[in-house]
Amino acid sequence: MNTNSNTYTIVYASVVVILVAFLLAFVSSALKDKQNENIELDTKKQILSSLNINCDGKDAAALYEQYIVAEPVYNSEGEKIKEDGAFAISQKEENAKPLEERELAVFVAEVDGATKYVIPMRGMGLWGPIWGYVALDDDKDTIYGVYFSHESETPGLGAEITKDSFKEQFIGKHIKRNGVFTSVKVVKSGKSDATADYVDGISGGTMTSQGVNDMLYSGFSQYVEFLK
Repeated sequence: MNTNSNTYTIVYASVVVILVAFLLAFVSSALKDKQNENIELDTKKQILSSLNINCDGKDAAALYEQYIVAEPVYNSEGEKIKEDGAFAISQKEENAKPLEERELAVFVAEVDGATKYVIPMRGMGLWGPIWGYVALDDDKDTIYGVYFSHESETPGLGAEITKDSFKEQFIGKHIKRNGVFTSVKVVKSGKSDATADYVDGISGGTMTSQGVNDMLYSGFSQYVEFLK
């Protein structure tokens, strides 16, 4: 074949593209299990973080097995519909369903001899999804710890929801008033809310702060019957 011809160039390019595509597909398939393991491990670290457990330099998988004692699934009526399976639930998929059809994950932990309940959250920030986990004391009212993260919030502004200075404000706050669900409000710094416990929002990150506020309300509201 004439190596200077257009036909040769097209055939050569086609073969290279096919080979590269095959190699990429092979590598992706070979690494899929490892990628899934890393995603699962990161999720476990997030749940442990909401329980104020530091995983740095430690075996997060072992810590998860140590502290998380059950992963039940509930419905919006507060009925346990599965003894296990919370970890496999996708918040994104469940939030797209009607409330009465949702499977609600609960992570039950034992920390220093006390029971904690970890509730997963998912919402929208300014630029994309935000999510987190909120750990409650055994009264299902007092916040023991929180973890928040985001996909694409602005560094130095909305992305500050991941900082300890923001998260630590939630510890000790209550999601009920006189037994009635109120959630915890995220308000503009310097403002207050007489109807519920509240924390200061991110300075310069108003929309992300509102996103966290809405995420907490909508997230907890699914669990109102369970929280009773």
